[in-house]
Amino acid sequence: MRGGAPRSSFQRSAQVADAHDSVRLSLRLLTTSRLIEREVDALMRAKFDSTIARFDFLSALDRHGALTLGEVSQYLLVSNGNVTQLRTRLSADGLIETEADETDRRIQRVRLTRKGEVVFKHMAKAHRRCVDALLRDLTQADKNALSRLLDALRASLRRKLTKGAAP
Repeated sequence: MRGGAPRSSFQRSAQVADAHDSVRLSLRLLTTSRLIEREVDALMRAKFDSTIARFDFLSALDRHGALTLGEVSQYLLVSNGNVTQLRTRLSADGLIETEADETDRRIQRVRLTRKGEVVFKHMAKAHRRCVDALLRDLTQADKNALSRLLDALRASLRRKLTKGAAP
């Protein structure tokens, strides 16, 4: 027993219920995320002969400009090996190119090519339409409330992470 009075069976039951609620909530979040991800991936495959992973890589470069592979890995929350494989395929397709860092020539950065910018613009438009259709049943107030709650959860999780947090 750690300091303080012994816990009642009611308090223990409440703790167990809270833990079960947290597990159920995390499973709902994962399931919802996977449903959206599956639909977006199907769209990317059907319309662009691509994947959601390739879209996410291009999206990171569109948002942030030229990045090192390590930075891309952090933004996407995936391993460096996955990013390297994606880079190889995206480079072969002419969507990204590698360049030396302006201040340290030893550092390599990847950036969108002109073709990559055009392709990404079309992919992003299709992505936006797909997600809008999936979330159409939510009111704007519901979307705003959900965004606030998810932002708070993400901030809380990042504070708790010991390593590997995305920027």
